[in-house]
Amino acid sequence: MRAFEALQLPNGSVIPNRIAKAAMEENLADVAQGPSAELLRLYQAWAEGGTGLLLTGNVMVDRRAMTGPGGVVLEDQRQLDKFREWARIGRSHGAQIWMQLNHPGRQMQANLGQQTVAPSAVALELGGLSKMFPVPKALDDAEIAALIERFARSAQLAEQAGFNGVQIHAAHGYLISQFLSPLSNKRTDDWGGSLANRARLLLEVIKAVRARVAPGFSVAVKLNSADFQRGGFAEADAKQVVLLLNELAVDMVELSGGSYEAPAMQGDSRDGRTLAREAYFLEFAGEIAAVAQMPVMVTGGIRRLPVVEQVLASGVAMAGIGTALAIEPALPKQWQAGLHEACAELPPIRWKNKALASLAYMATVKFQLRQLSRGKRTHAQVSPLRALLLEQLKAARRTRVYKRLMTSEG
Repeated sequence: MRAFEALQLPNGSVIPNRIAKAAMEENLADVAQGPSAELLRLYQAWAEGGTGLLLTGNVMVDRRAMTGPGGVVLEDQRQLDKFREWARIGRSHGAQIWMQLNHPGRQMQANLGQQTVAPSAVALELGGLSKMFPVPKALDDAEIAALIERFARSAQLAEQAGFNGVQIHAAHGYLISQFLSPLSNKRTDDWGGSLANRARLLLEVIKAVRARVAPGFSVAVKLNSADFQRGGFAEADAKQVVLLLNELAVDMVELSGGSYEAPAMQGDSRDGRTLAREAYFLEFAGEIAAVAQMPVMVTGGIRRLPVVEQVLASGVAMAGIGTALAIEPALPKQWQAGLHEACAELPPIRWKNKALASLAYMATVKFQLRQLSRGKRTHAQVSPLRALLLEQLKAARRTRVYKRLMTSEG
């Protein structure tokens, strides 16, 4: 069965099968922003579950720039032993584990108390929730150079800790994705305007990372297939960026889509398109895989083995699974044991307020992650409202801890 065939990457390393645990934001850092015991327990469940590749949730390259409180940060050697244990657990059953490196840019909530930055001073448009995110400061050349160095340094530290690779997050409306999109990048210098200029930050980050790690250490990219917003980053742009990535030593490109403004990664869009309930981005992936010189992975709603096989038959090299593995981490092991009909999914949330429904969906996923992190059973039928309220309470507590930490560090 092709899902359980090995995949050799351009750098020569081998992933034991074609199923990846896609990145999900866990918000399970300890009080010092390192991997907590709960986070390690969660990855133990996934390591035992049978995927060939584990992609971590966001690991931030700057503790002042967080996708949320409770996020893990790797910017120096202070807690490297904790990361070594994380890597050891990830590899313990034969999978590779890659660290996803990220910077939120303007997608950082105002209540965290930090200055947000972006390619341009363009605020998020989230209707009544817009006030949750401040107008960002436009980065200058020196700040951009410092950010590139942060990605390179974090990748170097990830390799020292024993991770098999890193994934540069250039999707979902975070900083590098903001540079790629003409909706958020209004610059007129060498970092904006043409697609080549808008892609420059991504390319420079990859070059800097590759210069700091060994040839056998994997460097991957998570890229939007589209923003799903009119006038934004589109499929044709994604194809051109992949052609640019072909010129660099990139070992895999994962295709996803959307942002906080249009959460297409949850099957929703803002430009009128209806996305399939499963394998949302597959329609774009085959075309991009045809021009990519590295393996392509597609993520978005996959939860059944026949869909994994459909993804692989399209020319895509790996199927990334997120929410289904938050509910049942052993799904790949079940499939391999012959339980081909095994499936795991959350009920859809049909609230009229799409932004609030998006937050509730993420909270429902995080509820499952917390259950696994405590060694408990998941509960796919949990009330979205209950999950959202619990997440808001926990986020408020984590925010207070984070703000105290930032104050103490001056």
